[in-house]
Amino acid sequence: MDINKNKIEEKVRHNEENLVLQVKNLHTSFFTDKGEVKSVNGVSFNLQKGKILGVVGESGSGKSVTAYSIMQILADTGRVVEGEILYKGKNLLDYSKKEMQGFRGKCCSIIFQDPMTSLNPVFTIGHQLMEAITLHTDKNKEEAKKRAIELLKLVGINEPEKRLKQYPFEHSGGMRQRVMIAMALASEPDILIADEPTTALDVTIQAQILELLQDLQKKMGMAIILVTHDLGVIASMCDEIIVMYGGRVCERGTAEDIFYRPCHEYTKGLLRSIPNVDNMGQKLVPIAGNPINLLNMPKGCAFCSRCDNALKICIDEVPYEMEMPDGHYASCWLNVMRQLEKEGKLAVNE
Repeated sequence: MDINKNKIEEKVRHNEENLVLQVKNLHTSFFTDKGEVKSVNGVSFNLQKGKILGVVGESGSGKSVTAYSIMQILADTGRVVEGEILYKGKNLLDYSKKEMQGFRGKCCSIIFQDPMTSLNPVFTIGHQLMEAITLHTDKNKEEAKKRAIELLKLVGINEPEKRLKQYPFEHSGGMRQRVMIAMALASEPDILIADEPTTALDVTIQAQILELLQDLQKKMGMAIILVTHDLGVIASMCDEIIVMYGGRVCERGTAEDIFYRPCHEYTKGLLRSIPNVDNMGQKLVPIAGNPINLLNMPKGCAFCSRCDNALKICIDEVPYEMEMPDGHYASCWLNVMRQLEKEGKLAVNE
């Protein structure tokens, strides 16, 4: 077969002029007493200005670690061991500690999963919001207070003057998440990372928060990276979706590509395991097996041990990213073999 098996080809579509972030061959590991935990293994993607990128996958797929690598807020045992993270062409991994402090908040902000643990319970909402504003802007205390009130109004919180004097426990989960969004937007960043922003919220509030993020994105023109395990969350709001498993990108494309033309066996498994109008009354089909051990990554495809259609090559070789006929990309040997068979370069039973 005329294939370079030792190289993962990255063919990510992008517009150079509007590119705000590039992640190239990112490898992030955590070094523990039991060995190296390879959480992210060669992830690459591009983020364009004013676009929403969805990153989806099960727990342990590496999606949150990818986000934390961009912000460089990994635990003490974590380290980016290979790759580049380019913000407007400059590698963030070359930034000094002071430069990264300027990057966080001013250029890129993050919203964490649980707003209650993200907010300090002993300080008022106003104190924490004004602190974020004064830290990243040149506003004085009075100007920061005025800006804080504007931000609370922007995220849909009523009686903002009153809310500034209240503590986090005096707000509902949805209100606290809105405060976190206001804090993230304090200095109008180019990039907003939302790491599972609706996990701790009920369904009705989830919809409100997602709608709020979409509205703010349109008003401010920022790019958003939406990290989630819930396919339903990203179905209607993302311009591009990447599916991760075992620290690698399995598939990438538009929502229509991922939901209606999935080409990776893991993506297909995810879709089979969630209810929809087409399978009401039928038993859901879970993905068999257990998640992989990141301390002992398989030599070939990370999903191989759980895949019903695995080939021999899947055991030993990492699949490279291949463009599908409709234009989206997937990393699966089944697609490669089908294409070679179609071109007459591979016998049916080979």
